[in-house]
Amino acid sequence: MAAEFTIANEETLVIETPERVPLHFALASTGNRFLACAVDHTLQFLILLLIYLGFAIISDYASLGDRLTEAPKWVKALLVIFVFLIISGYFVFFEWLWNGQTPGKRWLKLRVIREDGRPITFWEAAVRNLLRTFDMMPVPFYSIGLISVFISAKDQRAGDMIAGTVVVREREAEAPSFDEVFAAPVSDSAYRRSFRPTPFTADLSPLTESQIEVVETFLRRRWDLPDMQRQWMAWRVAMPIMYRLRPSYHLATFTYEGFLEELLHRYRAQHRFID
Repeated sequence: MAAEFTIANEETLVIETPERVPLHFALASTGNRFLACAVDHTLQFLILLLIYLGFAIISDYASLGDRLTEAPKWVKALLVIFVFLIISGYFVFFEWLWNGQTPGKRWLKLRVIREDGRPITFWEAAVRNLLRTFDMMPVPFYSIGLISVFISAKDQRAGDMIAGTVVVREREAEAPSFDEVFAAPVSDSAYRRSFRPTPFTADLSPLTESQIEVVETFLRRRWDLPDMQRQWMAWRVAMPIMYRLRPSYHLATFTYEGFLEELLHRYRAQHRFID
């Protein structure tokens, strides 16, 4: 069953999970998005400046007064390649590596997710950011992107519309902290299946024991939480693991708690005889 989503108001995105529990996401404000973008563009400029200085030194043009046009052709070629990678790949790299965040978004507690609440893949990160140049037109004012955000019900720029993504603000108050949940008295077994198994395909080797312990502790103590908070915590525990594993699964049979239950059983079965 595909996730359904509606807009409760112009600043809130409500996504219905496969368990039919609504998760409320605060859409990132235009001001916060532009501030995060300004931070990222400043970092891009500093990186490009460092690259320029590095090539200037390598090519015996240590002084900033030396003109780039006088540098050897191989220096120009490499510089063009690096400039392209920094401008085009910066946002794609960080959003894919940092679970939908860049340094600017992380500072302002913003995150890019798919419209159904699932983590973005490399494909979505690439699509939304390869279209960033179009959204920036006329450079550097983001006029097209700004118009798109204002006319979109989910505050999406053109790149978000094509990629099927939204930018949300993390709201820690929607769910208890990890410390609050994990400090609660133990009242359930982590290995008791309460949801239909969620089949998925993934290599579990990137998982660490500490990540599995988080899953195990949540599953053991989840029933001490109200339904809404339990679903929020399941989503928060599952998201970073899904970013790391990039699992393949069928949306019609997917639930976050069913995924975590299946993940724990499968991981423990694989590591049962490992000391």
